[in-house]
Amino acid sequence: MRRAGRPGVVGVAARTAVVAGTATAVSGRVSRHQAEKAAAQQTVDQPDVQPAAPAQAPPGAPSAGLTDEAISNLERLGTLHEQGVLTDEEFAVQKDRILRS
Repeated sequence: MRRAGRPGVVGVAARTAVVAGTATAVSGRVSRHQAEKAAAQQTVDQPDVQPAAPAQAPPGAPSAGLTDEAISNLERLGTLHEQGVLTDEEFAVQKDRILRS
């Protein structure tokens, strides 16, 4: 049975979470693409310069790749999952997408 009229709070919250997650993923990919493009251009301009080896985080340290925005999105996603808005499968898919961005 489908309700007529405006979507409920749960529907709005779920849609907002999906939109925010998609925006975050797109923004992260655009930033990553721009950084890769700039690094490639720098390599072409200065081929004699060796890139520095990235510093490795000690075992057990949190990933340096998680931004405040990603953490915020994960918290919101967890809240929606706890409220029953998202199934376990939907939660896992969205969490993976956030972590990969």
